[in-house]
Amino acid sequence: MLQSYIPFLPKGAEPINQKVAIHRQDNQIEFYTASGPIYSCTQSDRYGIRLAQGILINQGLATKTELARVLGVTPKTVGLNADIYERHGAAGLLTNRSNRGPYKLDAEKCRNVQRILDSGGSVCAAARAVGVTEGTIRAVIKKGKIKRPTPGVDDGKPEAKLPTTSERSSEDSSCSAGIGVKRHLDRSLARQGELFEAPPVFSPSEGVRYTGVLLALPILANLGLMDAGKSVYGALQKGFFGLRSILLTLAFMGFLRIKTPEQLKEHSPGEMGILLGLDRVPEAKTLRRKLKDMGLRNKAGDFISFFSKRWVEQDRSAIGFTYIDGHVRPYHGRKHKLPKTHVARRRLCMPSTTDFWVNDANSEPLFFVTSEANDSLLSVINGEVIPELKKLAGEETRVTLIFDREGWSPDSFKKWAGQGVDVVTYRKGNYAPWPEEWFTEVESQVRDVPVKYLLAECGVMIRNNFWVKEVRRFCENGHQTAILTTRKNLDAEEVARRMFARWNQENFFRYMRAEFALDHLVTDDVTPADVERMVPNPEKKEIRKKRDQLKRKLRKLRDEYAGKALKNDQVKRPTMRGFNIANPGCKKKILDLETQIDQIEKELKPIPEKVPLKMLLSKHEIVRLETERKMLTDAIKMVCYRAETALLNLVTPHYKRCRDEGRAFLKAVFKLPGDIVPDEERGVLSVRFHTMANPRSNRALKELCSIINEQKFVYPGTNMKMEFVVPDATNEIT
Repeated sequence: MLQSYIPFLPKGAEPINQKVAIHRQDNQIEFYTASGPIYSCTQSDRYGIRLAQGILINQGLATKTELARVLGVTPKTVGLNADIYERHGAAGLLTNRSNRGPYKLDAEKCRNVQRILDSGGSVCAAARAVGVTEGTIRAVIKKGKIKRPTPGVDDGKPEAKLPTTSERSSEDSSCSAGIGVKRHLDRSLARQGELFEAPPVFSPSEGVRYTGVLLALPILANLGLMDAGKSVYGALQKGFFGLRSILLTLAFMGFLRIKTPEQLKEHSPGEMGILLGLDRVPEAKTLRRKLKDMGLRNKAGDFISFFSKRWVEQDRSAIGFTYIDGHVRPYHGRKHKLPKTHVARRRLCMPSTTDFWVNDANSEPLFFVTSEANDSLLSVINGEVIPELKKLAGEETRVTLIFDREGWSPDSFKKWAGQGVDVVTYRKGNYAPWPEEWFTEVESQVRDVPVKYLLAECGVMIRNNFWVKEVRRFCENGHQTAILTTRKNLDAEEVARRMFARWNQENFFRYMRAEFALDHLVTDDVTPADVERMVPNPEKKEIRKKRDQLKRKLRKLRDEYAGKALKNDQVKRPTMRGFNIANPGCKKKILDLETQIDQIEKELKPIPEKVPLKMLLSKHEIVRLETERKMLTDAIKMVCYRAETALLNLVTPHYKRCRDEGRAFLKAVFKLPGDIVPDEERGVLSVRFHTMANPRSNRALKELCSIINEQKFVYPGTNMKMEFVVPDATNEIT
């Protein structure tokens, strides 16, 4: 028991262990052992308390954990003081930093930091000036010892306190009407049908997630997102969430790689709502209901056409060369029967829908067409693409289509040439090689990287009196890649460069599938399809299958019969009669199979190749996947991709290795947190980004913000000009 070791203790003493106890009275601290009091100091004497730690630890009277518990410090602090006492004695504890005032930011440094911040300098610049870290200054700002002025506010005017992420989270979770539901008046007006859309209202907020997506807003406006929505859809049904908030929500989802409305549940609704100027972002069911409302208007085609027309007006040269290719979206459901087509990337024939995308000369998407039943590339070009391109470019302007062998058709090339449409495509079929001495080395560029081709060109006639230019590339393995074009005024280098750049469209499909969920189905709803659509006759297919089986069997029997005839012993069986007697039944089986095949061929002739779909399926089974909502969301993804590319082009001169890391850098920017500080008096919505992972990223972001700030963009639905602020970038350590 403790009494056996320390028999006499004053009233109120607290045992530390069986060897020592502590007694606090007034401002005095005393340590007791069995022999009585051994050490005493005042509670305000920090040096005396540190000395007690060193003495007790070195004498083995207590452990670090025991002393830390009774003194209210950490075991690490006790161990540090004990080590100093052991190495340097009591004098060593006199120079301990904890016995002095602030050693990083003393009063003079605090005044210098405050002066730099008041003059408009950043925290990073102030940290470099006084020789401390940025985190040190932020910690002092948080304690209130240094005031950080709001950008644009006169000196001496205090900055309003910015609610932190934790404070906003607590407030959102305590809302009685739902997470983040705080604008009750606007919601009440919306329920009464007196509000078309809640206006954006911003309040000061610190550390808002995903503020980086606001950097893309001016680009989205320039591409026409809000103008297209207003021109085509006008306004949605009266409610709290209107057309502006829905379009921006879908765009922000694209930038943040939130691929489905359900994935919104994984993100804080209040934080994303701040970006919209609302109390929260729409719920998944609300977003789906709004999309359904827009889909019922059947205006997705006009929505896409608005963008195409605007982009062509901004840069008419981009439509001079257009790339066309089909993208197959497999259907994995079992609820509906859809037409099948070959999915090249999976090497399977699967139920699917085919979208045909038209990209401009820079491989940026212009528009796309969804075929009803996986139509061929040739039929879509004839029926949809050429009329739309002629409408965009004008009847007097010639356009050049670039596609792969799937669109090969010399007759169509001849017809299109008369309509003012040229083509560049690979030659299909067998062709004789050209002599190697015809090829000459030509310099070109692929993505600004110099390359060299061995090229040759020659005029060829592919139809009666229809001549085209053929360009061939001689590859290292000896293969000759043949390209045909009806543009005879193009040199061989440009023909090859334009044709080989078609792979950029393949890369576009791959990127859109991975990053923007291009294959995702927005809804599994279906709409009636054309019951008169002609499809291959399954009856004829089955009969042909049976015929082909018999032909394979006949071929096998003939090979066996020929093999036996080759090995026939002419001495024993000099005649065919003797050979047939020696091999009974072989000839008869062959003749019977030939008779069966001839009979099947006669049965096939009257059977039609194609029949109306209504003869094979019930009317309720003849459906296609609903396309309006899919086209609408894909159009917004297309706009997001072009906006991301525009930002990439702006940051390229200021970011090294932008070709390889540029889009990854922008993805990091989109997820970057920051402070949102509205200034109603100045009409400015200030977005202050937090620092990125390295100085070069901060410098690139600062340059990008400077370019965007020059546009003086006003946030949609407000009169507040957006201003983006970035921490000063330090020199990069190499």
